Amino acid sequence: MSRPLDPRTACRRYALVSALFWLPIGLALAPMVALFTERGLSVAAVAGCVAAHSLTAAALELPTGGLSDVVGRRAVLAAAGLVGLAGLLLAALGTTAWVLALAMALKGVARALSSGPAEAWYVDTVHASAGPDAELRTGLARGSTASTGALAVGVLIGGALPWLSGLGPDLGARLSEATSGLVLPLSLPMLLGVAVELAFVAYVLTALPEQPRPPATLRGVLRGVPAAIVGGLRLGGGDALVRRIMLSAAAAGSALVTVELLTPGRAVDLTGAPESGAVLFAALACAGFLCSATGSQLAPRVARLAGSGERAVLVSLGAAAGGLLLLGATAAVTGPAALVLLALGYGFIYVGLGAAGPNENDLLHRRVDSAGRATALSVQSLALQLIGALTGLIAGHLPAGAARWLLGGAVLLAGALLWTRRTAPLAEPNPEATSVPSPSR
Repeated sequence: MSRPLDPRTACRRYALVSALFWLPIGLALAPMVALFTERGLSVAAVAGCVAAHSLTAAALELPTGGLSDVVGRRAVLAAAGLVGLAGLLLAALGTTAWVLALAMALKGVARALSSGPAEAWYVDTVHASAGPDAELRTGLARGSTASTGALAVGVLIGGALPWLSGLGPDLGARLSEATSGLVLPLSLPMLLGVAVELAFVAYVLTALPEQPRPPATLRGVLRGVPAAIVGGLRLGGGDALVRRIMLSAAAAGSALVTVELLTPGRAVDLTGAPESGAVLFAALACAGFLCSATGSQLAPRVARLAGSGERAVLVSLGAAAGGLLLLGATAAVTGPAALVLLALGYGFIYVGLGAAGPNENDLLHRRVDSAGRATALSVQSLALQLIGALTGLIAGHLPAGAARWLLGGAVLLAGALLWTRRTAPLAEPNPEATSVPSPSR
């Protein structure tokens, strides 16, 4: 690449590639459990498939981050799209437990491959065009907004498409009969996701130019990936600010797992029936994604009002912790007041976490160079997933009621309190003067 893209174009392309990656995940989210159940899987078997996804993603986080730092962002992102496409196709058409578990494992591989390269590409491109002190927060916020907005849209389409396909006379039955039972109405959102994955791969290969890298050899990869992983771990352990960012990600993972684990059951308790509880939870999930997108969009403004990126993280995580405590309070309240607290708590959690993320990553990219950027992002994602899984296991053994909510709230509050002291002065460019304009659609 002879000349790097300007920051405005890089921001627009980063936002679009983020949306294209997360839209298929949103499409599959709503019908997945129902489809697997329709294929004859028990609840325990479905849980095993979900575990296959989570464990695969966690195991590959660091190796795939190092791979991106060695062979390049574009190649790894394209591989993520192709593997994700295969996972969605198997999930849509699979009829046995082992095929569906393989589908979820492939989706976990895709998730690990995608963790960091797009954001690393954006930061590398802006730094190459505007220098290492270029303002990043606005572009990172736009990418995060695009991701969560795509998830919200995907959840809505994924939930509505099977229902719409059943409006015609026996359309679902005819569809299943014509495909020998391979394609059910619940399969349609995932098949649509396959088409989006194809568009994602094509866009990555044509719209994300990179600075030339030395040709990757097998020996170079085998040496470079472990070195990148070790460098990322050393950075997390040796730099106080990076360590604080990683611990904050772990606290956010604890909060998210608490919400995802406990909210469905609380929704059923509040509405009095599983069906209506599922509808309430779907509405809350979509609203949560939209709140997260709003929080991401507000991240630069929060930093300006707070006076620095570090103070913005403190305020944002504190608000999210308050929201989780509000959800815990619903365990002792019934009626309309419980619904109001549930909605407010959900809003505070996702707006707060959405605003914290771009500010944390803006600070992270000022500490990490291009050679270890994707690995550092993978370490951050790994911390979120591992502590989240641990919190879920502990919460499941606590007594029912507020105690389960308070665990996640306490961990997130501890993550917020880490930011009460500054570690070292950082250059804070003026966002008003250098912010990236909103990407055109």
